[in-house]
Amino acid sequence: MKLSELCNAINLEFSGEDVEITALHTLNEAIFSQLSFFNDKKYLKELPNTQASAVLIEEKYAELLPSSTIALVTDEPYLKLALASKFFAHKVETKSEEPTMGTNCDIATTVGFGLNVTLGDNVIVMAGAYVGDNVTIGDNTLIYPNVTIYHGSEIGAECIIHAGTVIGSDGYGFAHTKMGEHIKIYQNGNTVLGDNVEIGANCTIDRAVFGTTFIRSGTKLDNLIQIGHNCDLGEHTLMAGQSGMAGSTKAGRNLIVGGQSAVSGHLVLGDFVTIAGKSGVTKSLEGGKTYAGFPAIEHRDWLRQQVRLTSLLKKKK
Repeated sequence: MKLSELCNAINLEFSGEDVEITALHTLNEAIFSQLSFFNDKKYLKELPNTQASAVLIEEKYAELLPSSTIALVTDEPYLKLALASKFFAHKVETKSEEPTMGTNCDIATTVGFGLNVTLGDNVIVMAGAYVGDNVTIGDNTLIYPNVTIYHGSEIGAECIIHAGTVIGSDGYGFAHTKMGEHIKIYQNGNTVLGDNVEIGANCTIDRAVFGTTFIRSGTKLDNLIQIGHNCDLGEHTLMAGQSGMAGSTKAGRNLIVGGQSAVSGHLVLGDFVTIAGKSGVTKSLEGGKTYAGFPAIEHRDWLRQQVRLTSLLKKKK
C-alpha cells in the first residue's frame, strides 16, 4: 500500500516522497518498506537507529528519527497504528484445499483445511479440527479433536495438542480514543511451536501483533492456560493448569509455573525460575530462584513473611 494512500485512509497529512508499505513492525525490527510507531519513552534510544520507512510519532520526538525515515506526525500514534493495522490483516475467507502431506498421515474426514497447508510424515489430525491458511505441521505430530490452528502458525515435530486448544488466535490489543472507545489492533504476526511441545486441553496461545509468539521446544503446558501475544516461552518450560502469561513477556529455559499463577506483561524471567502456585508476578525475575506470593518475592522471604503475619495475629488474640 502506498504510504500516501495509507495516510489518507487514517486521516493523516502526508508530504514528500511516496513509498510502498508492506507491513507494520516495531522500531528495532522494522525494515525499509515497513511502518512503525513510537508512543513510549522507554524506546527512545531506538528512534535514531530504526530502519522503518516511516514512523507514527509525536512532533516533539520527530527530529530524533534518521533522515531516511519519514515522520508521520500525530498526537495519537498508537491509535493511528491501530487504524493502519487493519489494512495489513490476513484476509479471512472460507476457501479450502487439500493440504500437501507427507507419508502415512491419518486425517479425519471432518477436518477443515485452509489454503497452502503443509503436513509432515505420520501426522494425525482428529475429528472437528481446523487448520488454517499457510500452516505447517511437523512429522509425527498429533492433533486431537476440535483443535483450531489459525493461519500462519508453525507447529514442530513430535508435538501433541489436546482437544479444544486454540493456537494463533488474536492477542488482546486495543488502542483507545479520547472518548474512551476501543479500536482493534489487528494481530498480524504468527505463532510458532518448537519440537516435542505438548499443549493441554482448552489452552489459548495468541498470535503476535507483529513478529512471533514462541513456544520453544520441549515445553509442556497443562490444561486451561493462556499465553498472550508476543510471549516467548523458553525451552522445556512447565506450566500447571489455570496459569497465564500476559503479552510480550520473555522467559528463559526451564521455567516452572505453579497452578493459578499469573505473570504480567513485558517482563523478563531468567533461566530456571520456579513460580509457586497462586503467585502473581509483577516484575522481572532473576534466574535460578524460586518465587511465591503476590506480588511474587523470593520463596524464603515469603515464608518469613507468613510466619511474621501469623505471629502478629496470635499476639492480637
